[in-house]
Amino acid sequence: MAIQPYDNFDTKYISTVASAVQKVYGFECITLPHKPIPKETITTIKTPRYRADLLLKLLEQTKPDTVTYILGLTKKDISTTKRDQQGNIKEPQEKYRDWGIFGLGYMPGASCVASTFRLSTPQNKLTGRLQKVCIHELGHNLGLDHCENKHCVMTDAAESIKTIDQVNVDLCMVCKDKISH
Repeated sequence: MAIQPYDNFDTKYISTVASAVQKVYGFECITLPHKPIPKETITTIKTPRYRADLLLKLLEQTKPDTVTYILGLTKKDISTTKRDQQGNIKEPQEKYRDWGIFGLGYMPGASCVASTFRLSTPQNKLTGRLQKVCIHELGHNLGLDHCENKHCVMTDAAESIKTIDQVNVDLCMVCKDKISH
């Protein structure tokens, strides 16, 4: 697995993410050289931020052939369009058309992205929150859906940072069993 840090993403957080990924999934991580966040992913629908779905596509296109998964890490605000079960923009559309998020990973997929922008207050919770978001988004890449176990890292954040604070930095036994087959 490769970690792609954007801009001046702090290297101390990269190593804690790599350690958590190795512990939970057994993946050895390589860290790619820092690079600027792609300008073509910026949007100004609400405020200037970066579209996570576009970042996922670019990460997958630039992923080294020697790795299966790639995780982008940024301090910038990232967003996506939140959709309902039918694929329509969730109501109210003006709220969900450009929805600020902690991270995004397609299920299944080869790329995911996480941002510290919405995770950093209070500062003492940043490391654990970032690890949880990265483990969660990689879980989606591996085919895991949201879990009903409220302590599993794969539980749906339900638009609340409090949810992230309440989950473990690990998969529940049901989710572990799903990826071990």
